[in-house]
Amino acid sequence: MSNRVIIFDTTLRDGEQALAASLTVKEKLQIALSLERLGVDVMEVGFPVSSPGDFDSVQTIAKTVKNSRVCALARALEKDIDAAAQSLSVAEQFRIHTFISTSTIHVESKLKRSFDQVLEMAVGAVKYARRFTDDVEFSCEDAGRTPIDNLCRMVEEAIKAGARTINIPDTVGYTVPSEFGGIIETLFNRVPNIDQAIISVHCHDDLGLSVANSIAAVQQGARQIECTVNGIGERAGNCSLEEIAMILSTRKDTLGLETGINAKEIHRTSNLVSQLCNMPVQANKAIVGANAFTHSSGIHQDGMLKSQNTYEIMTPESIGLHRNNLNMTSRSGRHVIKHRMEEMGYGDNDYDMDVLYDAFLQLADKKGQVFDYDLEALAFMEAQADEEADYKLAQLVVHSDSTEGNATATVKLEIDGKTVTEAATGNGPVDAAYNAIARASQCEVNITSYKLSSKGEGQNALGQVDIEANYNGQSFHGVGLATDVVEASVQALVHVMNLTSRADKVADCKEKRQKNRSELGGV
Repeated sequence: MSNRVIIFDTTLRDGEQALAASLTVKEKLQIALSLERLGVDVMEVGFPVSSPGDFDSVQTIAKTVKNSRVCALARALEKDIDAAAQSLSVAEQFRIHTFISTSTIHVESKLKRSFDQVLEMAVGAVKYARRFTDDVEFSCEDAGRTPIDNLCRMVEEAIKAGARTINIPDTVGYTVPSEFGGIIETLFNRVPNIDQAIISVHCHDDLGLSVANSIAAVQQGARQIECTVNGIGERAGNCSLEEIAMILSTRKDTLGLETGINAKEIHRTSNLVSQLCNMPVQANKAIVGANAFTHSSGIHQDGMLKSQNTYEIMTPESIGLHRNNLNMTSRSGRHVIKHRMEEMGYGDNDYDMDVLYDAFLQLADKKGQVFDYDLEALAFMEAQADEEADYKLAQLVVHSDSTEGNATATVKLEIDGKTVTEAATGNGPVDAAYNAIARASQCEVNITSYKLSSKGEGQNALGQVDIEANYNGQSFHGVGLATDVVEASVQALVHVMNLTSRADKVADCKEKRQKNRSELGGV
């Protein structure tokens, strides 16, 4: 049996569907390209039948990504499989992942069918998907609670039908490692054609056991692990990619297994996913948490000074975390900026040097000193910039009387190339600025969440504002970054407004297409 474990990333499918606000196509592509650099073997990037937006994003990623296999999810229904195949057809190689529930509670309560009927649907779906590709994966949803006789039967028939990967999910995070490992062991002992497929596992973290269950599974012969960056996903989340990768790397002496993951890309990919998904990483999170390589105990510090491996079983550099926060000023040249970006793992194609350097000089004039984390934050914001934005902030002036709680804001916006200026009052500078923007734009959004965080250290640290807003029944995530928190707040709202404008344009196009079809007699 091969000692290579396939890493199947589902950040953009299982992870994304748990977010408060959906990612844009551009944001999904950013994550997909980062996952490609990370070295994931397969990336599941969406559920194409679920929405036109999901279909477009799957197609865009399938067209762009070359070094990882792109996969789309489909229920055991022909219309789902058709949508997946159509969205993926632009790729040279792709995978269709179809699934159906197999546990008694799901079969009887959710599907309202007999197990034999579900088995027939599963076999039919696999055969139908094989019309489009040889790479078909089949999942037994809620396998962890499926009677073992039924599970063995389902796996055997799915392999006969042509599935080359069989996924055994612990969908609700119910099993413990000895139990889940036992399920995998039983499948290898009882399914006669098990050698014709790769056994995969997809574990959820409801009891905090997703990583442990996945490790138990590969010890029993599974050779694909389905996971997400930072462990994001439904409810308590999924098996964490970075934890799996570093467990298999750090404990290769015991487990004898390896992956194709480029561990030095872990830190950067984790940061990107956290930022774009508006999902902060807890400080004590294994591998990528802020405290993962911090030592506060005197005994620990003494040991670290004598030998780094006394209290670190892996180095921060092994996951791409560099602690060299070089002090840069407005006198620093482009070569210094380029060098620091390279040290942090960024390539020339990851940013526009002209735009980044201009932003760096503006920040250096305000702060005096700029550090690596500032530079990285600027690069992130540059990647998020929309050259075709309908709304752009031209000027912001705020006056506030903190003792009375009153504030006045004047905002100058560029809207579709025209400049509009409005003023408004509010119960604070941010409220006043938001009221002025509402007047200028005539765009009403309902802000449901507002978060302010520091990107860096000290009183001159950049302030990042993340807001979530509801518009026409959809949720949108906006982000702003500035030394002034009011300016950052306004940037975040303008970001949301541009997203809503784009959503309106998509809806208008869809309505026009439907109208044209109707006028053409439904053709």
